[in-house]
Amino acid sequence: MATVSRLITDKAVVIFSKSSCCICHSIKTLICSFGANPTVYELDEHPEGKQIEKELKALGRKPSVPAVFIGQELVGGSNEIMTLHLKGQLVPMLIKERAIWL
Repeated sequence: MATVSRLITDKAVVIFSKSSCCICHSIKTLICSFGANPTVYELDEHPEGKQIEKELKALGRKPSVPAVFIGQELVGGSNEIMTLHLKGQLVPMLIKERAIWL
């Protein structure tokens, strides 16, 4: 978990993704649509991508991407993010972590 922990430190929103994944693209687009500027790691392009993917799977992420961390906490993947959005809870989380300002 050391690599993932290092990459999410001091960042409001981190998304682990794969550049060819359409679901990842949708989640990145959704979060950016609120004005957030997430740190995105494309595992298929990152030099430590395989190690990061192993760590995400150890955290219970199956499939490993998208994996969204807000405020250094694993929120989840596409289902969890969409559920939060539909319940009106995603934007307040982003505001709380200072990823967006309204």
